[in-house]
Amino acid sequence: MYACLSKYLRPLLLLVLPGLVLLACTRIDLAYRNLDVLVPWSLSDYLNMNRQQKDWLNQRLKQHLAWHCRTQLPGYLTWLDGVRSMVASNAVSDEQLRGQTQQAKAAIAKVAEQITPSAAQLLRGMSDEQVRGLREAFTEDIQARQAKYVKTPLAKQVAARSQRMEKRLSDWLGELSPQQRVRVMSWSQALGEQNRQWIANRASWQQQFSAAMEQRQTPAFEPRLAQLLKDRESLWTPEYRQAYQHAEQEARRLLVDLMAQSSPAQRQHLQERLSKMRADFSNLKCLKG
Repeated sequence: MYACLSKYLRPLLLLVLPGLVLLACTRIDLAYRNLDVLVPWSLSDYLNMNRQQKDWLNQRLKQHLAWHCRTQLPGYLTWLDGVRSMVASNAVSDEQLRGQTQQAKAAIAKVAEQITPSAAQLLRGMSDEQVRGLREAFTEDIQARQAKYVKTPLAKQVAARSQRMEKRLSDWLGELSPQQRVRVMSWSQALGEQNRQWIANRASWQQQFSAAMEQRQTPAFEPRLAQLLKDRESLWTPEYRQAYQHAEQEARRLLVDLMAQSSPAQRQHLQERLSKMRADFSNLKCLKG
């Protein structure tokens, strides 16, 4: 249903905000190809829309994209400038990262609030067959993720998580040093069995979403959907809430340490990536009037 903010914003936010799911998208000029930015997990993978529903969605998304580009992207430029300033001063701190995190979360909340009414209108039109298909797809999703991320030895989970983070970081810093790779591994070890809490929480949200869809023709549906999409943290399981807070803290510690260990070449590489991202945002037609 919803796409992310941009192909550039997603990896940067995943670097600064591990655990915050923004979902994949295609090109920066198609920022809302779908509606996935609203939900913690992409519904487009699970919901089979008919042609009429897709056509309606495409028209509505054009309106949301125009609003987003006109009113929200200027704030992203300011946000990026703050990140670039941190890197330039080579003084990345936990406090600074916490502030950048809160700004990014606030930006996502604004998008969710804007698009929730469209989501409610679309979902109300889903047939019973489509909803059954959605539930079946949710079940398959959880089974597949459990097989991949949970039903493997913990040591393999830790190694795979470390490799994923190394790849993500290398895109922004260039090749990591041996010292940095050791630090990434210690970060992954510190998260322990986070995969288990993450998938259990995912299953819980999907169950609550499926239950809400059974009430989609009632007045209670849109308020419940708004909670599911805009205030999903209030619905987290206690175990995942604790795991998420721990993961966010460990991520900030990791980034502070990696930047302290970074070489001038790595910081230059990062600045070049950030500058390119800023130029891409600045060149959007809506920002040029």
